[in-house]
Amino acid sequence: MQKFYKITIVVFILGMGQSVLAQSPSELATREAKFYKIVDVPIPDEIMLEVGGLVLTDEDKLGVSTRRGEVWLIDKPYSKKPIYKKFASGLHEPLGLNFKDNSFYLSQRGELTRLEDKNGDGKADVYKTIYSWPLSGNYHDYSYGPKFKKNGNMLVTLNLSWIGHGASLSKWRGWLLEITPEGEMIPIATGLRSPSGFELNADEEVFYTENQGDWVGSGRMTHLEKGDFAGNPEGLVWTGEPNSPLKLKMEDIEKESGLSLYEYSKKVPEMKAPAIWFPHTILGISTSDILYDTTGGKFGPFEGQMFIGDQGHSKVMRVFMEKVNGVYQGAAFNFVEGFSSGILRMIWGSDTSMFVGMTSRGWSSTGKAQFGLQRLVWNGKIPFEIKTMKAKDDGFELEFTKPVNKAIAAKPESYQITSFNYKYHFNYGSPIVDQQKGLIKSVEVSEDGLTARLVVDGMRLGFIHQLKATNLKATSGEKLLHDTGYYTLNEVPGGVLKSIPTEKMSFKGVVQEKRVNEMPLDWTNGADQQIVIGTKPGLKYDVEELTVKRGKRIEFTFNNNDDMLHNLVITQKGKSAVDEVGEEALKLGLDGADLNYVPDSELVMSHTGIVEPGSSEKIFFQIPWSPGEYWIVCTFPGHAASMRIKLIVE
Repeated sequence: MQKFYKITIVVFILGMGQSVLAQSPSELATREAKFYKIVDVPIPDEIMLEVGGLVLTDEDKLGVSTRRGEVWLIDKPYSKKPIYKKFASGLHEPLGLNFKDNSFYLSQRGELTRLEDKNGDGKADVYKTIYSWPLSGNYHDYSYGPKFKKNGNMLVTLNLSWIGHGASLSKWRGWLLEITPEGEMIPIATGLRSPSGFELNADEEVFYTENQGDWVGSGRMTHLEKGDFAGNPEGLVWTGEPNSPLKLKMEDIEKESGLSLYEYSKKVPEMKAPAIWFPHTILGISTSDILYDTTGGKFGPFEGQMFIGDQGHSKVMRVFMEKVNGVYQGAAFNFVEGFSSGILRMIWGSDTSMFVGMTSRGWSSTGKAQFGLQRLVWNGKIPFEIKTMKAKDDGFELEFTKPVNKAIAAKPESYQITSFNYKYHFNYGSPIVDQQKGLIKSVEVSEDGLTARLVVDGMRLGFIHQLKATNLKATSGEKLLHDTGYYTLNEVPGGVLKSIPTEKMSFKGVVQEKRVNEMPLDWTNGADQQIVIGTKPGLKYDVEELTVKRGKRIEFTFNNNDDMLHNLVITQKGKSAVDEVGEEALKLGLDGADLNYVPDSELVMSHTGIVEPGSSEKIFFQIPWSPGEYWIVCTFPGHAASMRIKLIVE
């Protein structure tokens, strides 16, 4: 489950009560807290609760599986003094947990297991293997689940291994599997890379979230049916098995087609285009759990919608989903940020608060605690939000949680829309491609002010549509809590897109003068010094401090031996300079990829481009004559908080 990250809070777990040493909450987090409060569930000093799974028992006790191979049972989890008891141990990194018929069920790395307390002492004395699958020994062989179907069968998902790219090194890696209580296994779908989150809706339709990686341009959510191929071809190595529901082969998929995943799905019938895209670094970077709002309005005005955790950004997003011509699609919005660690699991408490289980070790996250357990509590106040965003054949219809100021909402200039896409290819991730501005031609606001019908030129099937409405206000005067939505448009009602095309925007190579990849002509004697910088796990360069002589001409070589994207940016003197550059990189939005996530700032002195995993880049830079402490930083969104080198100029 590779991860990509953002910046904000530094948290140290100091045991029961979880004292926090942190930067101030962001302005947005402060506004969100007026409606939804994040509450710590205290964790004893001696317990490393790296949450892998959460579930409530029939007695309203909270079961927690951990990456350290334990299952804890927490009594009174809503109180200030919860009671922890170890239920099981010695397991192999369970990243899921469920409860049924007085037994816990979980996916270890190599098996689906049932845990039962026969003698009633609060500890498991039966560890029953229901079904096992082979392991390669690769660190990336994560396994997730189970989720129960109404017939008692269980669903699990298996992560790909990692060998410089995702690979199915052992049987059924990259698959969704259905397993009966008796241990019969039925393969359902493949093309999965890092399927840490999946859920069934009321009709038992399966959705899963995916993380950026090879063949995966950005985070996304896909509706999976039997025989579906979700995009990563490594799992296709097992389609020759007699019980495989599809016969598509790895060699049937081109490594570089020049198409988007949506376009490629028109060529390959088995391929399922995503229902939702989460724009990488803009909305999320490492999607995890899915939680339907089944609270009946007791958690706010979003009944029936989906909440999506993000491990790297330590936040929860919200998704409105609709079915158009039998195809799922919809809009994603930010919801609440500022959690203490990387969100992996979310469940509803009996009081309709949301339990949020977190872990960061090895994956890193905005919230800097290594692990955490918190609750998200609604205070009953309604935020002003875009509640739903529905596709029309020539635009979108917005529904608001409160009546909108009709004079402002009726103006087309109150909205901006931009469509864009990602490449479908073997490479790790994708830049934003084929970006194009749309035109809001007209807006019709309903009499009650709760809906706005937008007629839009420039809509495109298979594209993500960013809608910004920064100027809207409710009749009460409050601005939208989250003013941007991202709609994934796969279909339109009636099947015929009537939106008029607009001219395509041109993004033809931005020239960045501070990216110097060739030795300057006046360096007649070459570089004075050669410095090689690499990476290490946990969002770190492989060196923390460098000392150089002022005025020296340096040939920097940046080797990205990590499994994620990075850059190398040299900033002016002072901690405030590097902090500001990191923050400015976050604000680049859709233009970030074209600019290598390097802001046009006087505080930037030199930089590389974005360097892909296993690649390197050289830059040539003359050290300033003024001595002091400068900084080298990775400005890929979310990396700047931890990925730094102090550059001391003597």
